[in-house]
Amino acid sequence: MDSQIAVLGAGAWGTAIAKVIAEKGKNVVIWSYEEATRDDINLKLRNSRYLPDVRLPETIKATTDIEEASEGSQFLIFAVPSMFLLNTVKNAICVNSIREGKTTVAVITKGFLPSENGPRLILETMEDYLPGFYRQSLVYISGPSHAEEVSRGKITGLIAASENAKNSIRFRDLLKGPKLFVYSSFDVRGVQVAAAAKNVIAIAFGMLDAIKTIGDADIFGDGTGSLLLAAGLNEIQILGMALGATHPETFTSIAGIGDLDVTCRSVFGRNRRFGREIIEKDILEPYNNIEDLLARIGEIGYLPEGAAAAKHIKVLAEKHKLKMPVSVGMYRILNREIGPLEFLRNFIDELG
Repeated sequence: MDSQIAVLGAGAWGTAIAKVIAEKGKNVVIWSYEEATRDDINLKLRNSRYLPDVRLPETIKATTDIEEASEGSQFLIFAVPSMFLLNTVKNAICVNSIREGKTTVAVITKGFLPSENGPRLILETMEDYLPGFYRQSLVYISGPSHAEEVSRGKITGLIAASENAKNSIRFRDLLKGPKLFVYSSFDVRGVQVAAAAKNVIAIAFGMLDAIKTIGDADIFGDGTGSLLLAAGLNEIQILGMALGATHPETFTSIAGIGDLDVTCRSVFGRNRRFGREIIEKDILEPYNNIEDLLARIGEIGYLPEGAAAAKHIKVLAEKHKLKMPVSVGMYRILNREIGPLEFLRNFIDELG
């Protein structure tokens, strides 16, 4: 099946992006790992598991065959979670139109990718696998957005970052509409770091949000949350500049503070939810450490990408000798070294 647009990943965000494109009159094929999700999309025009109660356009089709989804596509968007991204890339490079560099490629996955030399940014890792046509030509799409809102036409802004200005503009034009604003950026590294690191801060914010309701923790309030958010943004910028961000203003744009704010505060945020459930449901209790948690992350019932990011950021902070107490504190909580209240009290003490 030749398709003009391919989206690899049938989760909530991949499905929402596919819906936005299809509503502009484009034919979109979504690759789904799960046959049940494929059938749900094709037979019912729904993605009941990941984006319930949203009707999809008839111009969206789903398949479990990556080659069927990708071959002949003009544009392709990788939308799988970070832990599955490289396997998906390796499968996609066998497709003729990608092997020949005829497809323009973007990524909406957030996080870091492991390597023998430590955690790396997503695009630089993908460039090692994709044909040379794609070096410095991939587009990274991010911003303060939730699939639940974008799929329902809520006004939202995104950043399309690429070292290739033409490709950034191509994806900007593909996605933008009356309710979805898309802006171009050359700061590919800064935008990627902001997208990955904010999930870790959102876990901390969710924990604080839940702790505020505990009687013996009534010293914490909305102002404490703003302190935490500001400290988190500072850490994101420190890490971004260490990893090669080119524009400091990236972190005060929608790619930085915008995405961080919505991820911390929105009821749709999975990482915020995870942080709350660490307090409300003692969700970490079954796990011995962060490695055990990540190995069994499917048991959570949803995917808090910040858990893996916390592990990677700790390594990067040590490698670059960066002071990142909030992010490293999240690692220590997930690794079962300290408790949330101890972390928050240490955080407040460091401010004094």
